Amino acid sequence: MGGAKKTSEFMRLFMAPGVTHCAGGAGPQPAGLMEALLAWVEEGRAPDRRLATRRDQTGAVTRSRPLCPYPLVARYRGTGSTDDAANFVCRAGF
Repeated sequence: MGGAKKTSEFMRLFMAPGVTHCAGGAGPQPAGLMEALLAWVEEGRAPDRRLATRRDQTGAVTRSRPLCPYPLVARYRGTGSTDDAANFVCRAGF
C-alpha cells in the first residue's frame, strides 16, 4: 500500500495489550477512539498516540498507558510510576 509512511496517511494500527476483543481483560482500556477517528476524517488530525486507562470500582484511574501506532511501542522512560502513561514514550519496537 505504498510502504509504512504512505500507508500511515490513511491507516493506523494501535495495539491494546491485555484487552479482550471489544472491552474487558486485565489491560488498560482504550478511550476516545471514535473521537480520534472523527477528528482524523473531518479535521485532518491523524492520531499519533491514544490513551488507555484501567479504573477501580470507584472509577479512579489505577493505571494508564499510551497506545502507540504500529510499529512503535510504549517504552518506560526509567523514572516515575509504571502505572502512569506520562512516564512512557512511543519508540521503535523490540
